[in-house]
Formats: sequence, C-alpha cells, structure tokens
Amino acid sequence: MVPSELRPLEVAIVAPTLGILGGQAVQADRLLRAWSGDPDVHAWLVPVNPTPPGPLKHLLPFKGLRTIVTQITYWPTLLRRLQRADVVHVFSASYFSFLLAPLPAVLISRLLGKTVVMNYRSGEAPDHLRRSAIARGVLRSVDQNIVPSTFLQRVFAGFDIPADVIPNIVDVDRFAFRPRRPLRPRLVSTRNFEPLYNVACTLEAFSQIQHRHPDATLTLVGAGSQDAALHKMVEDRGLRNVRFAGRVAPEDIWRYYADADIYVQTPDIDNMPSSVLEAYASGCAVVSTEAGGVPAILTHETHGLLAPCGDHQTIAAHVCRLLDDAVLAERLTTEARAACEAYRWPVVRKDWLSLYRALAQHGALPQPTTT
Repeated sequence: MVPSELRPLEVAIVAPTLGILGGQAVQADRLLRAWSGDPDVHAWLVPVNPTPPGPLKHLLPFKGLRTIVTQITYWPTLLRRLQRADVVHVFSASYFSFLLAPLPAVLISRLLGKTVVMNYRSGEAPDHLRRSAIARGVLRSVDQNIVPSTFLQRVFAGFDIPADVIPNIVDVDRFAFRPRRPLRPRLVSTRNFEPLYNVACTLEAFSQIQHRHPDATLTLVGAGSQDAALHKMVEDRGLRNVRFAGRVAPEDIWRYYADADIYVQTPDIDNMPSSVLEAYASGCAVVSTEAGGVPAILTHETHGLLAPCGDHQTIAAHVCRLLDDAVLAERLTTEARAACEAYRWPVVRKDWLSLYRALAQHGALPQPTTT
C-alpha cells in the first residue's frame, strides 16, 4: 500500500463533457487539463451525459427518450467511477438539470461514503433556490459548497447555505494580450443564443453603433433557441457586417477575441462569465450589462463599462465612448489584464488543492488503483 500522504489525491469531477458546450463544460475541461500530470492530484471526468451503450445510443436524437437513456447510463457510471475517489467534485447548474446531474452524484457519493464538494455555477440561483426545497436541502447536506463569485456566495448566504469562493480559470497564454492602437469598431459576442443572455439587446446596440460607425462589424459566436429570431432581426433592421460564427470549440475561440477590439455582452441573468475574463486576457475592451455576478469581476470605469440590463442605448453609448477615447480604452484594458492574475491556474490551484486536502482528511483514503 502506498501511504496516503505520498500519493496524489483521487478526485472525481462530475460535469458535462464538451458535447454540451457551455460554461460548466468549459471550466470542467480546463480544470481537468490543469490537473493533468500534477503530482498532488489525479483527477478524472465522470460525465453527466455519458454515451449510452449499444443500441441505446441510437435513441439520443429523440429528445423525450434522451433523458431516460442518459439516466439509465449515468447512475451505473457513477457507481463504478466514484468508488476510488477521495473527493467527489460535482459541477452544478440549476432547475431540472440539478435534479438530473448533481442530485444523483450526491446520492451515489453518500451511498459510497464519499466526501462531496458542490461547485454551483448558475446565475439563476436566486430563483432556483427560492423555488426548490430539494436544491436547498442538497446544498446544505454536502461537505462543502464552492461558487465562482461573491455574487453567488451572497445568494447562498440569503438561504443560510454556506459557500466559499474559488474563481474560474483563465488561460492567459492561449488568450494572449494584444494592445489595440487604435481601437477599431470590431465587436464580438460569445454568448449562446438563449433568452437569459439577451443577444437581441446586443444587436439593438449594434444598430445604433453602426449609425455612428458605418464600418462597424459584429461577430456573434454561439447558437441556441434564439438563432432564427436573431437572424431575422439582423435582416429586418438592415444591419451590415454581422457575422454568425456558430458554435466554436473552446480551443479555437481565442481567435475570435484576437480578431476583435471590443467585447460586448448583454445578459439579463449571469454569474461569473468566463467570456469576460477571456476578453480581459486578450486585450479587448469590455462593455456589459450589470447582470448577476458580472459586477463582481468587472468594476465600472476600472475594468470595463457597465450598463443596466436591457439598456441597449447605454451599451451603444459605452462602445462609442471607447471608440472616441483612446486613453480610456487603454486604461481599462490594462487594468483588466492585470485583474486576470487572480484567475491564473497557479493561483486557483492552491485554493482547490487546499480544499481537496482538507476534505480528504475527513475519512481514510482508499488504496490507489489503476485508471
């Protein structure tokens, strides 16, 4: 037997694969890549969306059956792949997905006597926790709650649920900083086309920006239920130079920040969007609505410019202000890049490692096994 203090901690990370492209999947993938080869932690993914075996996988295209076959596969996967974990690190969103992914992981972990850290990440937490007694009970039952922003920490506190903050990770090497001199009206948005992200507000703002700057461009990276409506909106308003890039793999998205000068997002609900940090690291000036946890990472007039939710006129005015004031734009992008230091892996690693070690000490560590 290898003494526990001489071997890496075994950490099972329960999260979506990149097949479900979104903030959870991206951050889980970054965390797994960061731990790869680390002498202190051996981490592996337990997917909440495993591929069903045999003929069951042919049922995945059918929405009504997808949930059933996924759950049939997910629960046995948890039973098999959590057994050797010292710590089970569960990524969590809200509403129905909470019942389908985090809840089974917590139940199976408890059955196996495992320590659980819940990594809750949804900007919809205020409404979710108000509505769901099950979610409140589960979050109070785990060994530790971790959230990526002080915004969510305050939300949890409002329901008497303790939580600590460990922020998202930004890869400052991949999203390489480039000064924009001069700043050009080349805009990018990387939010998915879902109602809570209100990409329509971005298009309304761009319509006004294009009146001031006829050569302005806007690249929309993403997809979702609002796709057709957004295309129609561009056509109806006669907007020029709007490019729909579709879904982009996380390893390629840096190119879109590198090609742009200004990052714009207009969500109505949000937590701690990694896209803002990616824009910071890339040197893009940032204009955003003040949804949810955004002000926790973007101080108005320090790292970027904020506007009220749904206020496309202020968003447009902020973008035009940046284009007219090169000194302001450079000051904001410089401060924003400096803020990225708190989200680099060497800093975030210390927090996760300290937490994993503290949690693992609650019980005896199992013998190491072959992956």
